[in-house]
Amino acid sequence: MLDDVRALLVLQDRDRRLLGIAKDLERLPQEEARTKTKMADDQGAVKKAHDAVTECDLRIKRVELDVGARKTSIARMKVQQFETRKNDEFQALGNEITRYEKDVDDLETKELELMEELDAARSLQKDAEAALAKTLSLVEENLKSIAERRTRLENEHHEVSGERSRLAENAPQDELPLYERLMKTKDGLALAPLNAGQCGGCHMKVIPSTVVKVNTAKELARCENCGRMLYPGDA
Repeated sequence: MLDDVRALLVLQDRDRRLLGIAKDLERLPQEEARTKTKMADDQGAVKKAHDAVTECDLRIKRVELDVGARKTSIARMKVQQFETRKNDEFQALGNEITRYEKDVDDLETKELELMEELDAARSLQKDAEAALAKTLSLVEENLKSIAERRTRLENEHHEVSGERSRLAENAPQDELPLYERLMKTKDGLALAPLNAGQCGGCHMKVIPSTVVKVNTAKELARCENCGRMLYPGDA
């Protein structure tokens, strides 16, 4: 194989590593966002459960106020009933007292139902808070892991970039512009192997003269279909 092709293959290896590292680094913010979204979901569940407890508690307090108001009214009407000397007024107050007592009974039944609902809401809130605590722990671990991966990838990128710079200096300068252009336009694969007369980049058959040129390795050969530089597949 031409020494120039060998030099470019080594350079391509480093460039492809750099591309892979760059893609991994680009994915990290998305991973962080997904991790934080899970935490936000659990925080929302806790807030929803807390709001349900608060609302149920307020409803109980309103019922308690209604019960208290009716009991006060009952006590006042009983005093009025005791003081009145008119039978019709006594009977009317008695009817009102009976109605208010039924209201109190209904309200107290509703209060018991609301207290059961409150217990259930508090249980859900407790479960949501436990789930959030567990998620927070996992999120902290995941974010720490992502940060460590970012540091490792950045260090690797710095190291490989240094290697790449040195290799680029020793690469064939006449072919370097073509190589770099192909790296940008051919999805990071400027050089491709030729296997059984087929380009390893575009997977198209090349003409016989190109096969001869690649096998003799006397000059740089390119795929006439995609333009990639070719080298023997068993190299």
